[in-house]
Amino acid sequence: MSITIIGLGPGDPCFLTQEALEVLESAEEVYLRTCRHPTVASLASHLDLHSFDCLYDSEEEFSSVYEKIADRILELARRPEGVLYAVPGHPLVGEETVSRILALAEQKGCEVRLVPGLSFIEAALAPLRIDPLNGLQIVDATVLADHLHPPLDPDLPALVGQLYSRRVAAEVKLTLLNLYPAEHVVTLLRSLGTPEVATEAIPLHELDHSQDIDHLTSLFVPPLPKASSVSTFHDIVARLRAPGGCPWDREQTHQSLRPHLLEETYEVLQALDEEDDEALREELGDLLLQIILHTQIAVEEGSFTLAQVLETIIEKIIRRHPHVFAGVEVVDADEVLRNWQAIKREEKEEKEDQPLWGMPLNLPALTLARRAQERAKREELLSSTREQLLSEARARLERLEEMDDQVEAEAELGRLLFALANLGRQLGVDAESALRTATQDFWQELASSRPQGRNTEG
Repeated sequence: MSITIIGLGPGDPCFLTQEALEVLESAEEVYLRTCRHPTVASLASHLDLHSFDCLYDSEEEFSSVYEKIADRILELARRPEGVLYAVPGHPLVGEETVSRILALAEQKGCEVRLVPGLSFIEAALAPLRIDPLNGLQIVDATVLADHLHPPLDPDLPALVGQLYSRRVAAEVKLTLLNLYPAEHVVTLLRSLGTPEVATEAIPLHELDHSQDIDHLTSLFVPPLPKASSVSTFHDIVARLRAPGGCPWDREQTHQSLRPHLLEETYEVLQALDEEDDEALREELGDLLLQIILHTQIAVEEGSFTLAQVLETIIEKIIRRHPHVFAGVEVVDADEVLRNWQAIKREEKEEKEDQPLWGMPLNLPALTLARRAQERAKREELLSSTREQLLSEARARLERLEEMDDQVEAEAELGRLLFALANLGRQLGVDAESALRTATQDFWQELASSRPQGRNTEG
């Protein structure tokens, strides 16, 4: 059993390698993944050409096409003369059939010879005038289209191959818009690998407007004009803490940063309360700085890396959303939360009588109360009605009027606040935010009622 897989280059026959020419010269027949490639027309007339193009018309999914091609090539390989299989570009660049053939061949002990060819990557370098060693990212358009957020670093250029139709271009555009602004200028490369290669710079939002997108079309996405990636940000923070960096940043520890983490969190909440998008953008950045600082300290101590932080949260999110990633059906959001808590208990081996189900006790008191009440409601341990809570609040207020003992008054006041937090939950109001707003209103009223020019010092 033997298989020879040859790369036909990006398009122009002049890009065929010497090795490929020699293999084709000595062959009698060639099996082509597709005839839709400019080099095919220039192949020697003595060759008996077979194409798998008919499978693209008969199968609904590309995966089925690739599977059948791979099976057929392995079947042909059993012949005494073996089989010569030709693909566009380089056999190992964007060729799923080759990946499948190599895997099957290894299982069956079949010898495979790879004859390299120039890929669309090399063909794109000249018209773009770029050096791929400057961080060029390479991605398949069909893979990119399957993502909702592109797996790309916006501080580095990207080359998108196999942008073979307007439909794929539309899906790629939607994915890229989750990271790049609509006006970001990208470059279409048409007839790539042929003498007719042409480039067109267009805004990202117009990517799928072009009528001339086909199997020889690729896309170049330049980096954003300003540094914007998490990796760049992490490098900046690492420099701040490195020798010769910032003296203040170098002195920080996990414990010394605790108040800053809390302060930045509250500033994010304030931006949310004020519905100020500009402030929210800035405050989220400040909060991210705290996260990266803690991560960099951990890196320096040998505790963990940012990749491990992300690995942990990615695994957790996927594991706790089986209704999204594992086909589990849910009725509503309440069932999602019940499943979440069940999975969490299983992960942490929580006990039903564990205080507050392991919730952090250093949360703000009203927030802790609300979360405990929400959890109890999901566990079907809480059933008070709005009327019952109002009645309870009135009764506790009356008892407070009669109390002289400070310890008893503190306990009763706590129960009153807990009941009010529960009432807020039923009304769809966050007690923590409501109290913060009321405090701000109180202060503004004081400020507005203060006589002008009054000296408030001393």
